Amino acid sequence: MYHPIFLFDAYGTLFDVHSAVRRHAAELGPDAQRLSELWRTKQLEYSWIRSATGAYKDFWALTKDALDAAFAVYPQVDPDLREKLLEAYRSCDCFPEVPAVLRDLKIAGTRIAILSNGSPLMLNRAIRAAGLGDIIDDVLSVDTIGCYKPDPRVYEMATTHFRVFPSAISFQSSNRWDVAGGSKYGFRTVWINRAGALDEYQDMRPAAELPDLTGLTKL
Repeated sequence: MYHPIFLFDAYGTLFDVHSAVRRHAAELGPDAQRLSELWRTKQLEYSWIRSATGAYKDFWALTKDALDAAFAVYPQVDPDLREKLLEAYRSCDCFPEVPAVLRDLKIAGTRIAILSNGSPLMLNRAIRAAGLGDIIDDVLSVDTIGCYKPDPRVYEMATTHFRVFPSAISFQSSNRWDVAGGSKYGFRTVWINRAGALDEYQDMRPAAELPDLTGLTKL
């Protein structure tokens, strides 16, 4: 481990985006998992379209829009559960290994930061709920510049904030497209491949691939 700055994506990497639906799976019924997957898919799709068109809306607004789209596709799911799901999303569970790994990195002398599409209020709530407030040093939200990953301006926020070259930053994300963006920008990237997905961006490879954050301190 040789990078003094460890920069993490938030949703899908530190926080489990499907935990909100799992909390209410019994009430949602047999389409719960499909609804959760579509909710996430639309959330990301909307962020890319908003960036490409310059019609920025913050990530919380997109999260609500995406949930409404998912409900429209699965009308048999009770729409009265909308507010419960949104409230659960505000405090998504963090993945089980996250607190210990981040704490080990911090003890080793690294600076721990988040670079996320999430709005500041979303991120602050999730960090508090996960008990990570005393571990994370910096939280960078795309709200500052009004566009979403993988726009290079998002990654530039980190180099500007820390006043370092991209190669001084180790960037971790579970989203392969995000890793591709970070690699292209010049970060040393680690793909947290929680889903065991295929690598679709061979020309923008990560420096390492892990099934979860465990092992980061040994790279």
